[in-house]
Amino acid sequence: MRPMMRPLFTFILLFCLASATLAADLPDLGDVGAEDFSPAQERQIGEEIMREVRADPAWLDDPEIEEYINSLGRRLAAASADPARGFEFFVVKDSTLNAFALPGGNIGVHSGLLLAARSESELAGVLGHEIGHVNQRHIAQLVGKQKQLGMLMLASLLAAVAAHNSQAGEAALAAGTAGAMQAQLAYTRDFEREADRAGLQTLEAAGFDVRGMAGFFERLQRASRLYENNAPAYLRTHPLTTERIADMENRVMNMRYRQVPDSADFRYVQARLRVQALPATDAVRTFAGLVADNPDDVALRYGLVLSQLRLGRLDDAAQSIDELRRRAAPSPFVAILGADVAVARRDYDVAIKTLLAASRKFPASMSVVYALSDAQIAGGRAGDAEQGMRRALASHGGDIRLWGLLSRANAALDRRAAQHRAQAEVYALKGAYRAAVEQLELARKAGDGDFYELSTVDARLREIRTRMYDGEKRESGRKSER
Repeated sequence: MRPMMRPLFTFILLFCLASATLAADLPDLGDVGAEDFSPAQERQIGEEIMREVRADPAWLDDPEIEEYINSLGRRLAAASADPARGFEFFVVKDSTLNAFALPGGNIGVHSGLLLAARSESELAGVLGHEIGHVNQRHIAQLVGKQKQLGMLMLASLLAAVAAHNSQAGEAALAAGTAGAMQAQLAYTRDFEREADRAGLQTLEAAGFDVRGMAGFFERLQRASRLYENNAPAYLRTHPLTTERIADMENRVMNMRYRQVPDSADFRYVQARLRVQALPATDAVRTFAGLVADNPDDVALRYGLVLSQLRLGRLDDAAQSIDELRRRAAPSPFVAILGADVAVARRDYDVAIKTLLAASRKFPASMSVVYALSDAQIAGGRAGDAEQGMRRALASHGGDIRLWGLLSRANAALDRRAAQHRAQAEVYALKGAYRAAVEQLELARKAGDGDFYELSTVDARLREIRTRMYDGEKRESGRKSER
């Protein structure tokens, strides 16, 4: 697996070098204000980094899991000290236990951490901790410390905080002198204590069991004794001390006791990740055995259907999904899986009917919207998919999946100008402006666009060319400064 560390570190280093003039006038830790490194600047940097993240193979492109982690994260963010701040949550395909906050409210979670969480409250505790880092503006404060740590050392520290790869994060920290590294570690321990306290308050306000956060960190601390020099990645980027654990436990004792059951969706996500992590044959064997021992566990039945579908055992999957529907409460996860089984069996009408019902029951679920469009295109109803995508884009114009589906629908309808226009937006959202320009030029030459569509294409072409030239100019300036 190619580590995500390289593009993140490269961008952060270039950002730090480009902001040398700003750094000289920034205040010390604790005095950073919005006028020094504003939330708007953080968002801009975060958007640049996220374009790199989405282009990396380690990013988990799974609509259902992404929707779940964002639903959980935004519930916590709404209960945090800064509920108006925008957040985006994503999952990285990595078996290690780690999570990290990036500029602009972007928070990444490793698939290994999702699987290791023994309860939804434990997972929520980790997310609450990372939300605390963002709301406390710790990255902005790192920028404010630039004049003391130096540009290269700041880049190393930011890269280590963002690293999803433990070896890469350790290498980034090792880039400076031993004395500077010790100063950084002491500095981040202060941040960890602040994020712990903010995270506990958020966890309680959002209605989760506050013991989940302390319990997860305590389990990590116990496990770390077995790792010696190969501690979990989370401990490498989030220094964990006995004092931190004691502080959390003391605070939890004074908070309200609350027993919170896990949501079905949390269990479905874990089952989905387990299926993805196993070879197809092993996944079927594993989940068949688990269901035999736990026949009432709907999450295990979900994993069995998913593994049977993945192996191509469609008749078994059809029987298993019927049994799952009888036992499970309505959920986008169950509806989409049922539709996936129907599509694999080429029962397109059944799949579309299932997803239309799910879209009425779960109108906010974008994963249902994507699945419905997929089924409509596969079932020869691309016109319905095209109309659905345009309605969805009216309120989700920055959704890269919607633009990709719109491009596919128009391709199926042989609307070449509209196809290339939509594909251009996919590339633009990825930051691949040159490819976006090429798609828009193809749209102009397609010969089937009406006056309105061609006018839109011309306007976007001017706008994206400007972005492309500005980006190339900035990149050239950064290289000259280096």
